[in-house]
Amino acid sequence: MTQENDRDLGTKRPDPGPAPAFTAEDDAHLLDALKRCSPSTREAAREFRKTGSADCLPAIVNGLIEHYVDPDVRAKLSRSDDRLRLVEDLAIDSLTMLEIVFLAEDVLQISIDNEEIRPFRTVGDIKAFLAAKLGRVYPQGLTLSSGSPG
Repeated sequence: MTQENDRDLGTKRPDPGPAPAFTAEDDAHLLDALKRCSPSTREAAREFRKTGSADCLPAIVNGLIEHYVDPDVRAKLSRSDDRLRLVEDLAIDSLTMLEIVFLAEDVLQISIDNEEIRPFRTVGDIKAFLAAKLGRVYPQGLTLSSGSPG
């Protein structure tokens, strides 16, 4: 789904301007999509959908990753910074990355091409990419460690 499409009506919004109202149906869908994620992830996603604030992205990204990685490596996410490596430190393979991306697309209401995820090497790469994709400035001003998002 693209940001220009109104999910429920299937119509085009004129300009990406302000986000549409966050309805009770949107909230229910979001909570269902994130039902296996932590309460802090769900709350950050709700806040993002209501405000569009890039300040919510770190909690959302960490929560989505946490949901898909093995329990024994989850502690690394909370103890580390954005330089945490996806493959080497978190053992995220390409299939797991696609699952994370699919959920991120749903939660953030964006579309991400497979080619756009190739440069991701660190947790910070994902956060910076999503902020750029959403047209926002990532709070810590990170850039992709291996190049631009595409």
